[in-house]
Amino acid sequence: MPLYLSKFSYTPETWARLINAPEDREKAARAYIESVGGKLHGFWYAFGAHDGYNLWEAPDNVSMASVALAISGGGALSSLETTVLLTVDETMEAMRKAEQIKYRPPGTQHS
Repeated sequence: MPLYLSKFSYTPETWARLINAPEDREKAARAYIESVGGKLHGFWYAFGAHDGYNLWEAPDNVSMASVALAISGGGALSSLETTVLLTVDETMEAMRKAEQIKYRPPGTQHS
């Protein structure tokens, strides 16, 4: 199953609610991804540009998108970015396929 890395940030209102009533949101994230047949591999909070990170596994892009949309639509986040992760084998396959593509940079003549 494909892996996905999500970066998220809470709204100030969400942080205020969590400070007032601390809650383990990893359990919620696990339930969301498991509802589409996926798995949560990790949930971390962080300092910096984003408040937290999740590593998910989902059956397909549509399943992951449905979880991301449901979470984003809930209003607790100020941002959510999800990146599809490729295995080394998938990247090697992509490099082999890229060799077959005859890319021409813009502004260069056809050869």
